[in-house]
Amino acid sequence: MTTWRLTAPIDDIREPLARVLDGGERFAIATLVAVEGSAPRDPGAQMLVTASEYWGFLSGGCIEADVARHAREAMAAGAARALRYGEGSPWIDIKLACGSGITVLVEPVAKEDPALALLMESHAARQPALWMSDGNTRRAHPAESTPAFGWDGAGYAKLFEPTPRLVLIGDDAAALAAAAIAVQAGMEVVLVAPGGPDQPPYPGLPYDRTAPTEALATIGIDRWTAVAVLSHDREDDERGLAAALTSDAFYVGAIGARARLNARIAKLRGHGVGEADIVRLHAPIGLQGFGKAPRDIALSLVAEVAQAFHARSAAARSAGASISSTAPTASVSQ
Repeated sequence: MTTWRLTAPIDDIREPLARVLDGGERFAIATLVAVEGSAPRDPGAQMLVTASEYWGFLSGGCIEADVARHAREAMAAGAARALRYGEGSPWIDIKLACGSGITVLVEPVAKEDPALALLMESHAARQPALWMSDGNTRRAHPAESTPAFGWDGAGYAKLFEPTPRLVLIGDDAAALAAAAIAVQAGMEVVLVAPGGPDQPPYPGLPYDRTAPTEALATIGIDRWTAVAVLSHDREDDERGLAAALTSDAFYVGAIGARARLNARIAKLRGHGVGEADIVRLHAPIGLQGFGKAPRDIALSLVAEVAQAFHARSAAARSAGASISSTAPTASVSQ
């Protein structure tokens, strides 16, 4: 490796894909479709590859450059190919430190592909979509409860959920630190600071200066959104919390001393919040064991939100139907 792979941590190819589509470059998608043994990534992990760049990672750094090479060859040939690494691979010079065997499907995709348009439309609308491909033909349609990934040996189906979004209410050091950390963690972030400065603290950060209840109504809280109140003793804090707790938000948290929690809950009851919603409140906010410095609070919050998001997604998928009934059945070219 001669340069740092700063694009490697990107786990959702839709983020760079939007920019690639705007630029008109040709591209290919590489999907980890099967794993035998232990491996750094689960099936469904993806890379996006253009002639000059690639995003994402499929292993511990062992195969990404080779996958990108194959993807560019597949783009030139206009045909998909299946790659085998580790156990059962024809390339004995590429070793997997984990000792497993993995299969990667590389497919060139035309920017005019109708399935691609639906995928990106769903992404913009914050709606889940099921993407299905055998390497040659792709389909996509709106989806709700379904397993995250399925592979039947000939094609795969992958659920794309909306990006986790974190709405931060507050303007102190912890709120600013949480915004920066959450963006780096791949979340969409919206900062709500009633009566705050005219401009957001970071360029491009979505920002709302209205009261929390108005801001939450404007944003539109879906079940992929978390709300964290990091302001201190504002008169409208509890009204904002009440609106969040009675919304579809998968996580609602509030900063504050544990000794004052009963008084806060009493105010929430006064705002009409029922017991079933009150028990959803994370307070004090964040995972335990961190310090009280603003960055410690911010890190504990973002970690707790990420934990809650993955737990919610796993629970939703466990109730879904088998993905094998929707996966493509056409053969993948070798």
